[in-house]
Amino acid sequence: MVHAAMQSSMVGEIETSVEIKAPAQKYYHMLTGKPKDLPKAAPDNLKKCDVLEGEPGKIGRILSWNYVTDGQQKVMKERIEVLEPEKNLMVARVIGGDLLKEFKSVFITIQATPKQRGHGSVAKCHLKYEKIDKKVADPEDILVLFSKVSKDMDEMLSS
Repeated sequence: MVHAAMQSSMVGEIETSVEIKAPAQKYYHMLTGKPKDLPKAAPDNLKKCDVLEGEPGKIGRILSWNYVTDGQQKVMKERIEVLEPEKNLMVARVIGGDLLKEFKSVFITIQATPKQRGHGSVAKCHLKYEKIDKKVADPEDILVLFSKVSKDMDEMLSS
């Protein structure tokens, strides 16, 4: 489910969450420690991940992603800004690629939280962004991508 909170017509925040069977810690570890494995888990949506700079699980790491949204291949370059392993939380700033053609800034926060009852976790993606123009649509396609990739990661982690 997508939730939106608009502060003005140019700045916004949207988020979605996905229930997964995998433990929150395993999901977080794959996301932050083994991002190059994500295209193997989600080959229809993630084509490639290159580590351009930095070490696994470290702030400042720069990654380049080749991904598909709405049937179109795109590229995104991100820098890890915050890592909180005890909360299974990661924040990345988009620093290059297709998103910056329509947005001045994009921050992606991903957090996996154990379910209160039962097994599994909830993976949540929160986007905070500033558009370059009022006519630009909210980046809901990134939330759809997150949901698809999270479900694919869950399949790999749960098998």
